[in-house]
Amino acid sequence: MKRIVIKVGTSNLSDGESIKVEAIERIAKCIAKLLEKFEIILVTSGAVASGYTKLRLDKSKIACKQALASIGQPLLLETYRKVFENYGILNAQILLCGHDFDSRSCTQNAKDTIEVLLSNKVLPIINENDALATAELKFGDNDRLSAHVAYYFEADLLVILSDIDGYFDKNPHKYPDAKLIGSIASIPAEKLETNYDPHGHFATGGIVTKLIAADFLIKRGKRMFLCNGEKLEMLEKFLIEDIQESGTIFGENK
Repeated sequence: MKRIVIKVGTSNLSDGESIKVEAIERIAKCIAKLLEKFEIILVTSGAVASGYTKLRLDKSKIACKQALASIGQPLLLETYRKVFENYGILNAQILLCGHDFDSRSCTQNAKDTIEVLLSNKVLPIINENDALATAELKFGDNDRLSAHVAYYFEADLLVILSDIDGYFDKNPHKYPDAKLIGSIASIPAEKLETNYDPHGHFATGGIVTKLIAADFLIKRGKRMFLCNGEKLEMLEKFLIEDIQESGTIFGENK
């Protein structure tokens, strides 16, 4: 059975004021379908946004952001638990930092846990350990975290859900004539350094962090699919029916 990592960003989960339960409902419904054919690992953002719904701290300060994450993480996971329970799916929480992938023993321990969970039909839900991480919260965005999860936990594909349909030749939020690129085999170095602000109020990534994640996987023989988190039917069609009507696939066709 193929293994897929799905990363959902804050822009898909929060409107800037609260966590959108209906968005998690859509994700759960999609994952329930995918679990019939694939092993799924979910990487989620949203802890800081979730915490902000309860306490309005200045999230520009690292200590406040970490405090918001510590408040929001259990709230976020409880929302996931309640929603996924409706689909008969048990989930589990795993918090990781960058240094967990620098240590062979830590990486192996995490992988062993993942294997046990998956073999028992439990959905692992991974987030960065923002409450303890330092240095810009280590990864600083879950795009790169999800790429590490996909590689080190031996997934066949990373799916990143975004607020756009895929990778465009220019910023679709600014240019109506931007064209979607369906597949990319390699990423020029200069594209990994372009400044691009995240679109969402709480988002910490942007298109550049997604390209960095894709580049990380391409160089290791893995693939990534970038698609719109509001159009999960396109993801289902791509994964279940092998039909790509939207989104961008990064890496060699297989």
